[in-house]
Amino acid sequence: MRVVGLDVGVRRIGMAISDATATLARPLAVLRPAGLEADAPQTVATKIAGLRAEDDDIATLVVGLPTRLDGSENEMTPRVRAFAAAIAQLTGLPVVFQDERLTSREAESRLALTRKGWRARKTLIDAAAAAIILQDYLDAVASARPVAAMRESDS
Repeated sequence: MRVVGLDVGVRRIGMAISDATATLARPLAVLRPAGLEADAPQTVATKIAGLRAEDDDIATLVVGLPTRLDGSENEMTPRVRAFAAAIAQLTGLPVVFQDERLTSREAESRLALTRKGWRARKTLIDAAAAAIILQDYLDAVASARPVAAMRESDS
């Protein structure tokens, strides 16, 4: 079962994908649709259709949900929710939201360790942020599994 992660922005959408065991996330691509409300859902749905043609085992989409540092919604939050609803309808896949606070900064910091030039990092930041969002989700799911398994065995 693979999981796809998305870091949705106004100009770019970063994509990441998990390994087959849904344990590790890796950056996949940066898409540059004409606009978030214009063709972004169709652009992402087309990319996901291509991934599904290669490996039909994509089970879930994880979309980074932008919020303020205090967790309250910002001006981008409703736009991302609308995008997620459209992408769910186009792909037929369930969508899960994951907190994306500070993921772009973390991605920039990680890339700065291996890529010295700003221009080289700039083209990769969105996909790297999507991988961080996806990895946070995968880690949360993995840490919840043992608790659920323990609860079932206690019954």
